[in-house]
Amino acid sequence: MVGMKPSGIHHVAICVDDAEKARAFYCDVLGLRQLKRHLHADGTLRSIWLDLEGPILMLEATEAAPRRVNGVGSGLFLIALCVDPTQRPLVEARLCQAGHEIESRTEWTSYARDPDGNRIAISSYRHELSGA
Repeated sequence: MVGMKPSGIHHVAICVDDAEKARAFYCDVLGLRQLKRHLHADGTLRSIWLDLEGPILMLEATEAAPRRVNGVGSGLFLIALCVDPTQRPLVEARLCQAGHEIESRTEWTSYARDPDGNRIAISSYRHELSGA
């Protein structure tokens, strides 16, 4: 099918042990906005959807222990969130104040972990799209 291709990311879903704790991290520490909450038939929390200003970050409650990836591994190994370069030190400070140390940094990106050990990146790198 010529001309048919994906046009972007619709959502990213991650499994978390405690959806409320994860929501607090992503909303209270990183400033994302909650869009929706979904419940199981028995009324327990199934997922919380957060706004990534286009795509959605879905925090899916699970009873399975999340896997911790160190470095670059197979499968999803981090979620990189955009931040204005002037705001990166402030986001780093909020992460540290909330007990989430910065594990490493590059010129453009800072790396930390969410409450479930999922690796996150706060990046101010701007992509230059080319025809290559």
